[in-house]
Amino acid sequence: MELIDGNKISAEIREKIKEEVSQLEKKPGLAVVLVGENPASKVYVNMKEVKCREVGIQSFKYELDKDIPEEELLKLIEKLNNDETVNGILVQMPVPKQISDTKVINTIIPEKDVDGFHPVNMGNLFTGNNSLVSCTPKGIITLIESTGTDISGKHAVVIGRSNIVGKPVSTLLLQKNATVTICHSRTQNMAEICKTADILVAAVGRPKLVTADMVKEGAVVIDVGVNRVDDDSEKGYHLEGDVDFENVKGKCSHITPVPGGVGPMTIASLLENTLTAYKMQNNLK
Repeated sequence: MELIDGNKISAEIREKIKEEVSQLEKKPGLAVVLVGENPASKVYVNMKEVKCREVGIQSFKYELDKDIPEEELLKLIEKLNNDETVNGILVQMPVPKQISDTKVINTIIPEKDVDGFHPVNMGNLFTGNNSLVSCTPKGIITLIESTGTDISGKHAVVIGRSNIVGKPVSTLLLQKNATVTICHSRTQNMAEICKTADILVAAVGRPKLVTADMVKEGAVVIDVGVNRVDDDSEKGYHLEGDVDFENVKGKCSHITPVPGGVGPMTIASLLENTLTAYKMQNNLK
């Protein structure tokens, strides 16, 4: 078994972005909007700011009160849409209940939608005209290819059908000529289906859902889950993936750890998307 080191691979990607950004006449800009005080969201936003600075991308951070009216947030997005120094816009999810996440996603113009969630970008993904692709799915494909696995002709099983991970990663695998099966909460005989997978992607948010008896010998296993599990440690919790790592690692050829697998790739893909958006907006290749 080989560990797929997301930290190492994402660092290599960031180094390439830094080199490319250093050659540009003006620096790409990413605006990140945080509504409310969600502790996990604050950590993610601060991490994105640090990584932007590392590679030379300008970071514009907007921290808004949790009670802000939806209309005010949408006005800010419109302002950022029209700001030429901002090439990418990301509104950190989840947003408070008085705000429609659908309206937020639809208000960001597709050319600046570095999260890849706008219906136009989703439509481009499903028709094979990829431009700005959802960050986590994009990172997952990079991780799989880093193992030297030829995706073409392989059977890929994706557990989870979310718009954020399950559906887009299934489409990207299909574009790479994999035969793709999507499993979800209503799937019957899930264990038997998973056991046939050459590539297994778990993205459901249930700790240790994937057990050793669900994994084919020599499979590539990508664990997207980051689940907070309470314990008696000083922190009071630890993180677990959707895969029972300790028992599965002996059966697969490659596996991502949690943390340090998919997570770092999501931020690296966000930086890639910001650079891509900058190039598109400035007619650069």
